[in-house]
Amino acid sequence: MTKILPLFLAQQAAAPAAQPQTAFPWQMLFVYGLIAAGFYFILIAPQRKKQKEHEKMLTTLGVGDEVVTSGGIYGVIASVKQDRFVIRIADNTKIEVGKGFIQAVVVKKSGEEKSK
Repeated sequence: MTKILPLFLAQQAAAPAAQPQTAFPWQMLFVYGLIAAGFYFILIAPQRKKQKEHEKMLTTLGVGDEVVTSGGIYGVIASVKQDRFVIRIADNTKIEVGKGFIQAVVVKKSGEEKSK
């Protein structure tokens, strides 16, 4: 052990002192900007587009459209209220569902299929 310690200390003394390289602030800002842009185009933009399509779908719904809720209940819209839909899910069975809980349109009243 006594022979190894002086050898180790000699290597430490002979090694040149490495100075850390620092990046300029604008380079770091550029990298952070690229990361932020990546997050926007990968996560935020597609979610915003999907949200706009969902809102457009909700505004075009009308009486007679067959829909599926986020809970998996299929039904036909019986009437439209200001903030909710009344959905007929069986004979003599109607439920009220908030507009935000309509997941997709299965069949439009014109017969056009819109299954997702």
